[in-house]
This record gives sequence, C-alpha cells and structure tokens, in this order.
Amino acid sequence: MGKHSAHVVWDWNGTLLDDIHTVIEATNASFAEIGLGPITLERYRELYCVPVPRFYERLMGRLPTDEEWAAMDAVFHRHYWRLAEACLLTAGAAELLASRQSAGRTQSLLSLAPHEHLVPIVRRHGIEDRFVRVDGRVGASHAGKAEHMVRHLTALEDVPPERIVVVGDAADDALAAAHVGAKAVLYTGGSHSRASLRASGVPVVDSLAEAVEVAEELVG
Repeated sequence: MGKHSAHVVWDWNGTLLDDIHTVIEATNASFAEIGLGPITLERYRELYCVPVPRFYERLMGRLPTDEEWAAMDAVFHRHYWRLAEACLLTAGAAELLASRQSAGRTQSLLSLAPHEHLVPIVRRHGIEDRFVRVDGRVGASHAGKAEHMVRHLTALEDVPPERIVVVGDAADDALAAAHVGAKAVLYTGGSHSRASLRASGVPVVDSLAEAVEVAEELVG
C-alpha cells in the first residue's frame, strides 16, 4: 500500500446500505403515531439534518422536549429495525469493498446506528472482514458524529488524519471529518439533497466508485 493511499472511513445508512426508502417508510410510520403528516423523499432530503432533533424542529416549528425526542426516537427505531432486514447494500458496494481490500487499501466503518444493531447487520451482509474496524454509536442518539469520529480514529492508532477520507451521505459526515482534520466526500444516494451536500464545501458524487476515486485524489 502506497503511503499516500486513502484510508476510507465509510458511513453505513444511506451510503453502504441502500436504506433511504426504508427510512422514509419508517419515518412516516412513526409520524403517524405521533400526529405528524407523511413526508416525501424529496421533502425529507430538503429538511433532514443532524443532530436529528433539529430535523424535527424544522418539521414542527420548535425543538421537541427531551421527553418528546425520546419517544420519537424510540418509535422510529422500532419501525426502522423491523424493516431494515430487507435492505440491500448499495449497488456495487460489496465488490468495491473487496477490491479495495485486495489492493491493500484500508477502510473502516463508523455509523450513528447503535453499535449493538450495526455489527450484526454488517455481519449478515458478509462484509465485516473488509474493515479494519467497525464502530456504531454508543450513548445518546441526539448528537452528531464528530465525537464518535474522535473515538474511532483514536482506535485506529497509526492512521494519520491527512490520509483519512470520510465517505458519507450527510453534511454531518463532512463536519465530523473536519473535526479531526480529515477530508470528506459526500454521496447523493442517501439522506440529503445535492444542494445541502454542496453547501458543506466538499466534493459531492453520485456513486460509491466515484467517491473512492475522489478520495484517492484528495490524499494523493
């Protein structure tokens, strides 16, 4: 492996896992339970943001209380994890991960999905061994990825930040990368509109293969 090759920190939901339509289905099922009207994919992508309570603020016109947020989060995840079993990997993702590993490139996975849910689903898709590390969220669900990224990179130990490129589908992935001095590439197949991704000021791509190409250019 060349010393200037990128170490890619992959996001999971909406990036490696093609689950955006499942997210919309679970969101609308949870909205029905808490008295909110349904949302379209286009509207979701316009409004979605991390921390997620801010997304609800955009919908409701106010931040949910701590009690409301806890209830909303629980209802969404009840629906999402029931539906997620049927989700597939993004087209070409398994082959891309395998080819990078075969070429001696390193990669890891960091997600805001709860760690205890993330590891089994990654394992079921047969790609756990493609990563040098897999980390899901531990602790509360209301914050973004930045501090989790610190923890993830500390565990990687000998990978310098200048070699790290975060590939995700959310503006928060770019923020988390900047927080640790890494670079980012954002993919349009997930939770955000292209316009909101572009506002992050990092490269925006339409495929994971393109994301990897850009990642290598960024560290080269």
